[in-house]
Amino acid sequence: MKLTSKQMLSLYEYFLEIDDVRRAQGKKHQLPTILSLAAAAILCGMRGYKDIALWAQSLGNNARSRFRCRKRHGQYEVPSRTVFRNALIAVNPEQLNQALNAWNAQYGQLDESLAIDGKTMCNAIDKHGRQTHIMSVIGHQSGQCYTQKKSAHLR
Repeated sequence: MKLTSKQMLSLYEYFLEIDDVRRAQGKKHQLPTILSLAAAAILCGMRGYKDIALWAQSLGNNARSRFRCRKRHGQYEVPSRTVFRNALIAVNPEQLNQALNAWNAQYGQLDESLAIDGKTMCNAIDKHGRQTHIMSVIGHQSGQCYTQKKSAHLR
């Protein structure tokens, strides 16, 4: 999913009301920044703390500023994998769920129906001689591909 600048900026606002239970010592990054980066990374298909951190590190300086990252020596810094992990473990899940639901109500895709389509890939044969199949789920109104899975046919 590609996020617009407006959507990126708004994530921070939705996470402002979440209680930050982290210790004051070593708190370099604001909790709304950490949660915004994590949510955006997950919306872009990242899974796990390492992927979230790598996605955040790949952002340019302008994108980092939109997420309100900490500025140091003229550059915006993103949290480390450990910071993402510790913050996501410590956050109140009910407050996080409320914030995400509110953001999704404002910016989520409003597809009333989904199309499921499958294809068999020609000449895509695994070592057991099975052809590869791909299945996609696409929203009718938005045209967004929600998921795409690849598998070998089971005999």
